[in-house]
Amino acid sequence: MTEKKKTTIVLFSGDYDKAMAAYIIANGAAAYDHEVTIFHTFWGLNALRKDEDIAVKKGFMERMFGKMMPRGADKMGLSKMNFAGMGPKLIKDIMKKHNAMPLPQLIEMAQEQDVKLVACTMTMDLLGLKQEELLGNIEYAGVAAYLADAEDGNVNLFI
Repeated sequence: MTEKKKTTIVLFSGDYDKAMAAYIIANGAAAYDHEVTIFHTFWGLNALRKDEDIAVKKGFMERMFGKMMPRGADKMGLSKMNFAGMGPKLIKDIMKKHNAMPLPQLIEMAQEQDVKLVACTMTMDLLGLKQEELLGNIEYAGVAAYLADAEDGNVNLFI
């Protein structure tokens, strides 16, 4: 019996297009029967945020970070040509015309394919994010857990 190949991705970026690339690669690798982990850290955690405002107790700085960061995958900006927020709308219209799957659906597909979605707990503490504010069915861990997954990885990416 052969061991499954492993793909690990660190999603550091909070850009819609970069997060899409990470999830397209993850879903492709899962379809090729890889064991896949996406470790979300810093701005990449925004892909895991729920769309709605969740009432949780936070300090002043934590509340400010929460207000400045996009709430949910669909609210993330583009890395290039953001055009004061018009870029994401334009790219989503083009994607719709070409029947390309939007980021929220790519995230759902990844969960359906048992891609391990991990939120970095150290970064959550730094940015004041609480588990209640993130999607369900994800894991919470630190860098040591990511390194354990990446150690045997056949493909390791940083996006």
